[in-house]
Amino acid sequence: MRWIAALLLIAAPASAADIVYAGGAWAALDRGSSCEAGTRAIRIAEKGKIQARAGFAFDATGPRRGQFFAQLSRVPRSGSTAILTVRDQPFMLVTGGGWAWSRSPAQDAAISSAARAGGGMRIESRDEGGRRFIDRFLLDGAPTAIDAAAARCAGKIARP
Repeated sequence: MRWIAALLLIAAPASAADIVYAGGAWAALDRGSSCEAGTRAIRIAEKGKIQARAGFAFDATGPRRGQFFAQLSRVPRSGSTAILTVRDQPFMLVTGGGWAWSRSPAQDAAISSAARAGGGMRIESRDEGGRRFIDRFLLDGAPTAIDAAAARCAGKIARP
C-alpha cells in the first residue's frame, strides 16, 4: 500500500525520504540519518487540519532506537498527558505542542511489543478547551515496518 507511505511523506517534515517498506497500514521510511516506521490515523484530517500520525523513530548513530512518537490531531492542554492504549494495555505519554512521545527506552520496548500483537491502538488526551479527543490507528503491517526501519538504520539492509 504505497499510498500510506505517500501520506506519511506528505504529513512528515519536509526532508528527503526513501520508502523501505509499505504494507498494511504502515510504512518504513529512510530519512538518511534517521528512519521511521509510521502510520496515519484512521480518520483522515479535513483540509487545513492536522493529520494525526504515529510511529517509531530510529537514529543511525543517535540515541533513538525505536522511540514511540505521535503527532496528534489537536494540541493537548498545557501540562496534560496523553494515554496510548495498544489493544488493552495503557501507556502514559509525554506531550509537548501537538506531539506525544514515550517516556523511556523501556517503555518504547513495551509499546513495540504490544504493537506487534496486532489489533489497534488509540491515543486519548484533552485539548486546550478541555474536550477529550481520540486518535485511532491500525496495527496491520506494524511489525514488518518497525523491523525494516530498525534494520535500515542499523545498516543491515543494503541501500538501493
